[in-house]
Amino acid sequence: MIKFMVMFRQPENAERFENTYQDFLALVERIPDIRRRQVVHGTGSPGGAPMYYRILEIYFDSQDIMEESLKSDAGQEAGAELYRLPKDSFELLYGDVYEEDGGSTPTAEPADAPAESSAEPAEEAQAGAVKASSAD
Repeated sequence: MIKFMVMFRQPENAERFENTYQDFLALVERIPDIRRRQVVHGTGSPGGAPMYYRILEIYFDSQDIMEESLKSDAGQEAGAELYRLPKDSFELLYGDVYEEDGGSTPTAEPADAPAESSAEPAEEAQAGAVKASSAD
């Protein structure tokens, strides 16, 4: 999967930006073969004010599909609308998207904790213990 990102800097004129952005977004909706669209509104950063005011992420199945979609009449019309904004008010970037399965990072056992001899999850071990004690 690949995504095309439009990263908007803090606008000098918020009203003008919002009007143009909404027109641009309506045109983006007409671009063919978009897999997913995501908008991120910057609220802060560890260093203070965020570098970007808003980031639009548009996902496609492949780079070839993205390129054809952006070359389409709808893609060209959206691009023309985007360039109504001041030249240095946004950046364009695309990149490969890698998604990982799972959801948590394993944590190390405390140094003084006894090592478990079995790799089975605690719930399974506990269920096994209950079965064993009820068989006695």
